[in-house]
This record gives sequence, C-alpha cells and structure tokens, in this order.
Amino acid sequence: MTSSNNYATTGTLNYFFAPTDGSRPYHNINVDPATGERGRNWIEDPHLVDIENVRGSEDQYRLDNAGFQFGRQAAKHTRFVDDKEIEQEYYPECLELINKITGASSAVIFDHTIRRHRPGEADDGPQRRQPVSLVHVDQTTASSIARVHRHLPPSEAPAMLKRRFQIINLWRPISHAALDWPLALCDFRSVDVKKDLLSVALVYPDREGETYGVTYNEGHKWKYMRGMEPDEYVFIKCFDSVQDGSVAMLSPHTGFQDPNSPEGAPLRESIEIRALVFYDN
Repeated sequence: MTSSNNYATTGTLNYFFAPTDGSRPYHNINVDPATGERGRNWIEDPHLVDIENVRGSEDQYRLDNAGFQFGRQAAKHTRFVDDKEIEQEYYPECLELINKITGASSAVIFDHTIRRHRPGEADDGPQRRQPVSLVHVDQTTASSIARVHRHLPPSEAPAMLKRRFQIINLWRPISHAALDWPLALCDFRSVDVKKDLLSVALVYPDREGETYGVTYNEGHKWKYMRGMEPDEYVFIKCFDSVQDGSVAMLSPHTGFQDPNSPEGAPLRESIEIRALVFYDN
C-alpha cells in the first residue's frame, strides 16, 4: 500500500456509561414513533482522544494481535444499491477474500449494512443507516454462539461450535474515499476485557440480541487509516472463540468526526458485511 505521512488526529468518541441503578443495560433497535428516539437506559460518555493514522505502517496490525487488519482489493460489485444484487454478487467475493486472508475453512455471511452520512436525517430504517458514533463491539460471546445456531442448520451447528470460530466484519468505503466520518479502531492489546466491556441487550420486536458497550479507559490506543479508498478494506474482529490470551478477541470501533477532514469532503458512504468464520483447527 502507498505510504504517506503519519500523524495523529483527535476525535470525540462516545463511550458507554452504565445505568447507575445497576439494572441490565438495554437498547431498543427500533425508533419510538412518538419520540423519534430509540429507548435505552444508559447514557453516552464523550471523551476527546488521540487517534493515530497508521497508513504506511498498517501491516503491523493483524486480526490476531490488534483485532483488525487492513488490505487492498477492489470489489467487482460496485453499485451497492440493491440488497439482492449485493447478496448475489458481493457476498461471494467477500467470502473468497475472507477465506484467502484468514485461512478459514468456511465462512457464512449473515447480513450487511450500508451507511451513508446524511446530516439532519433520521437513522430510522435499514435503508437510512448513518455512521455509528458510539464505541462498541457488535457481538458478545453469548450472541456469537446464538448467531451460529441462528444461521446454520440445526444438524450442523453443534459440530461447528466445537471448532475455532470468529465473527468478522469486512468494511470498506464505497463511491469515494472515507475522509468524512472515518472509522476508528481500538487495538485489542490496550483493552481490559474484564473492566472495559459490558453486555447490552439489543431489543428487537421478536427477539433479543446482545452487543458490548465499551467504557472509557485512558489506556485505549485508537487507530485509523486516513482517506481509505473503495479498493481498500478493513477486517474487524468482533468475536473469537479462542480466549486464552494468545490472540486478540475483538476490536472496539466507532465512526468519528475528524477535525482534520478537508472542507467539502464527500459525505461518507460505506458497506460492512458480517460473517461467521470457521477453522478446521
């Protein structure tokens, strides 16, 4: 990849502040029509942090040490306007890339999200998703196991759960470079798993999921790659069944407003796919 001058930018990142009454944190996935808000019982905890641009040194950061890994490979599918087309055309090339880079024996993509920054518009539906401005991890151990049961046939899930498996997001900009609202990633080696992560229930109309809210830790080391282009991508580890300390388990992440983004930069557009990734050993 082309190297450029590294520097640190700053960003105000919204961390998670747990309910003071000790109740289980929750977050409704759907907007309340009466208020226009998603119900929740916790508050955001903003902190100004340094965020290092790793362009030119990105090869130092791998899924198994930092919890994320950058790469370059242009997508063959470039329209990103029709969900069925994305599933039929983009999913297969993503699976091929995941297996090639990780060495996995198999992978199953279970969903995708397109995000388009539209200031002043509500993030109130699957077609209107905006960049997420909250430090989070998409899955917990419990929700990762539940994903295997949900997305694999009942006859296969128990055997697959005996293997090493991960949940990995494949994120890339679409249309143009992501100078507006780039993605920040926290190096797992700076995360205190026992103190920094708290399970948050995601309440759907018919079920519950679970993510990790992330509490502030001044030791967190934040990274990003400035001006990621559509032919560049980043893998983000959201779960790893290997939890003996030998590898990164996950990487907290968030979109952020970069004060050094050039004036008039095109508004961010991106796609992330989420995959169950399985290994033979």
